[in-house]
Amino acid sequence: MATEQRVIVGGRKPLGQAAGRTAPEPEETEAPGGKKKGKLLVIVGAVVVLALGAAAWFLFLAPGGDESAEPEVEEVVLGEVLQVDPVSLNLANGRYLRLGIALQLVEGAGAHAPIDTARALDQAIALFSGRDIAEVSDPVVRDELKAELVHQLEETYHHEVVDVYLTEYVTQ
Repeated sequence: MATEQRVIVGGRKPLGQAAGRTAPEPEETEAPGGKKKGKLLVIVGAVVVLALGAAAWFLFLAPGGDESAEPEVEEVVLGEVLQVDPVSLNLANGRYLRLGIALQLVEGAGAHAPIDTARALDQAIALFSGRDIAEVSDPVVRDELKAELVHQLEETYHHEVVDVYLTEYVTQ
């Protein structure tokens, strides 16, 4: 007895094609990631272009906007320099410091009442006295002490004093 063997290439054929009948061509199916992937790329690209355009507009082309958003820096107009009498301060280990200062005032400072230098001298004495001579002789420490004195005097004199000058600074 003879057996018939058939080889079907391309997998199993649908029922209508087994006897030589031709079936209508199946609809083309989308390959995974075909048209859908292309649409997604177009959408993502459009979003990126819009985001870059918006960022460029805000950074470079946007109108000045609200000027009050940035803190305004008041320009200080300098007034007179008020000299304070020098004083000798006791340092540690029997040493001393001869300290003279001058106060840089803003324009119009002391209009309501004269500036009393006793408070400035008191704060300078409290800040500098009792320190070691090596400490007050170091330029870095001296600048830090001066900056601290300026900060204290700005607060004490309600921002009428804007800087302090060391007119005498002698250690022994």
